[in-house]
Amino acid sequence: MSYTITTESFDSIIYSWDKLRHCLKWSSVFILPAWLKVWWESFGREAELYLRMLWQEKKAIGFAPLQLTNETASFIGSADVCDYLDFAIAPGREQDFFTTLLEDLREKGISKLDLRPLRYDSTVLTQLVGIAQNRGYEVLRHPEDVSLELDLPLTWNEYLAILKAKQRHEVRRKLRRLWEAGSVEHHCIEVGREVAGYLDIFLQLFSLSRDEKAGFMNPKMESFFRSMSKAMAEIGLLRLGILKLDKVPAAMTIGFDYNGAHYLYNSAYDPQFSHLSVGLLCKILCLKESIEKGKKKWNFLKGGEPYKYQLGGQEVPLYSCQIAIA
Repeated sequence: MSYTITTESFDSIIYSWDKLRHCLKWSSVFILPAWLKVWWESFGREAELYLRMLWQEKKAIGFAPLQLTNETASFIGSADVCDYLDFAIAPGREQDFFTTLLEDLREKGISKLDLRPLRYDSTVLTQLVGIAQNRGYEVLRHPEDVSLELDLPLTWNEYLAILKAKQRHEVRRKLRRLWEAGSVEHHCIEVGREVAGYLDIFLQLFSLSRDEKAGFMNPKMESFFRSMSKAMAEIGLLRLGILKLDKVPAAMTIGFDYNGAHYLYNSAYDPQFSHLSVGLLCKILCLKESIEKGKKKWNFLKGGEPYKYQLGGQEVPLYSCQIAIA
């Protein structure tokens, strides 16, 4: 078979997005072109951009979103803001894509692939590793972290039934205390042009944090959050959950609805309402709304915080993978 590799730009991929979104498997929001472009403009530029599309005539076979540093290729993205990464490939064409990609990288003088973070079911671990080993390349795989996710039932009562008795009681008790504390409003908002105003509220709540979150949101990260939220809103994926008590914003979540799942990306709350567990309850109410909207899965995303297990999350292992291709 004859294949063609083209050098792409973020703009060319985004321009072709309506076609590419249907013929390639984009496994998560963190590898979508709009997300990658924002990350690169916020944190990249020091490496050489390697955006390659493999074609068979006019049919897209796969997309490689990589950056090159010296003789090493890695994904565009970073573990601190991208929970897991991968290639985008047409189902069933992984062998063709990776074989051609490895040859192209070798011709360019790349001797190592350093790919992270990866889900256990990523194309890297399920396909590329075997192809590389068959070619005699050295492959190292290491556990790196965990993500947690939950298959959502059809109803809220069914969800409560899957929790342990103690946690089910705690959820009901905390919700009851919240409703008794004043006038409660919660909405998961599909924002458009008004995203900046909601981000102002979120960042203000974030700045009130007394834990490690306060140091995380430096000016560069704030700029990324604003640009990322705007980009995700423009393609219809951004969902902002806001919990108000007596009209005062008490907690917020930033998430994405994608491929029938909700991704809980980040959250913030006002410590003056901590006695009411508003941070946790804002997540629970967003989860409840996801069930009511027919979502099939809830991704708590990376990190093994206890509340994720308490709310029914199941571990998904994350790995790093290094492949020597010299």
